Amino acid sequence: MDGHDHPADPFDGGPDDPTAELAEAFARLDAERGDDDEEPVPPLTPGERSELLSDLEDLDVFRTLLEPRGTLGLVVDCADCNEPHYFSWDLLQANLRHLLDLGTPRVHEPAFAPDPDDYVPWDYARGYADGVLEALESMSGDDGQG
Repeated sequence: MDGHDHPADPFDGGPDDPTAELAEAFARLDAERGDDDEEPVPPLTPGERSELLSDLEDLDVFRTLLEPRGTLGLVVDCADCNEPHYFSWDLLQANLRHLLDLGTPRVHEPAFAPDPDDYVPWDYARGYADGVLEALESMSGDDGQG
């Protein structure tokens, strides 16, 4: 007994164990990818870290301005698979933090049936934020002159 209050797996280690194939498949994938031989990921340069921190700050601004207007997140064109990827605000923030913390991007999966109208590209969000900032600066400049 293993000290737990659950029944023993009747297939564990037996010839009819359905999970045995999974273990073999994962071992083959690891061997094909060369996971054992992978070189360590070099740390991010100070410039890359600074850029990621800036992106996280921008993302907070974009979300603050666009989420109340019904925008669910950003769409990014993926260079690896040549498809747009739709990221919720939280997922994109988590991906950027993961990259910042570990220096490697997370495995990505395209969203399931997203409505493209609910997402905007990064450049659109940047332009929108710049426009709002410019309008606020213009309004505060007019108040000071009048």
